[in-house]
Amino acid sequence: MAWFCSGSTNTELIENLYNSGLIKNERVKRAMLGVDRAHYAPSSPYSDSPQPIGYGATISAPHMHGHACEYLIDFLHPGSRVLDIGSGSGYLTHVFANLITDSSSSPSDADGHVIGIDHIQELVDLARNNMQKSEDGRKFLESGKVQFITGDGRLGWKEGGPYDAIHVGAAAETLHDTLIEQLRAPGRLFIPVESAQVDKELKQMGLAGPQHIWVVDKKADGSVHKEKVFAVSYVPLTDAPSKK
Repeated sequence: MAWFCSGSTNTELIENLYNSGLIKNERVKRAMLGVDRAHYAPSSPYSDSPQPIGYGATISAPHMHGHACEYLIDFLHPGSRVLDIGSGSGYLTHVFANLITDSSSSPSDADGHVIGIDHIQELVDLARNNMQKSEDGRKFLESGKVQFITGDGRLGWKEGGPYDAIHVGAAAETLHDTLIEQLRAPGRLFIPVESAQVDKELKQMGLAGPQHIWVVDKKADGSVHKEKVFAVSYVPLTDAPSKK
């Protein structure tokens, strides 16, 4: 169904996703309408499909970004701290910033922030440059509301936590305990995982297979609940490419 949602403009794309039911939440719709994908996708920005951005990375299809936002929406509000792992072009980082910003006031790091982390320096530079293409993107960067950092996202970024929401934009080999530790209680992690690598108990339950999105909730009492929600296909969350 998703490819029917492509449009000729950003507004048409998001409206098509909303009208088809692939985006359901009004807040998510508004946040995505507020970020022009043409600033972040180098070709066919309004196609509902993944697009290469160089360095072996992609920007995910818009409907996947919508799904991620909707699974995290209850944890995205003014004051939230968000970690976007594998931030790539910076698109979803910008959408998250819209979702945690009170539109009636100027952006401020004191009111929460979004940290985009990627292990490829060129992509970190790309994301910053992409955000500079819009007025609100420049304000987010200048205020510290959005920060882009070079690092191994599998280790999270403890300095900016604890996080109300953590999004992982590439397939991890396992559910990294370090990321769960960096969640606030309550908080939520959205992560694609190579199902063949999940723990033995889950395999015995017949849950092994291709990549799946997992939603991990840390409850207010610190207990952790893990749920596998749907199958996906993401590029792997790996080491940075070696420089020769």
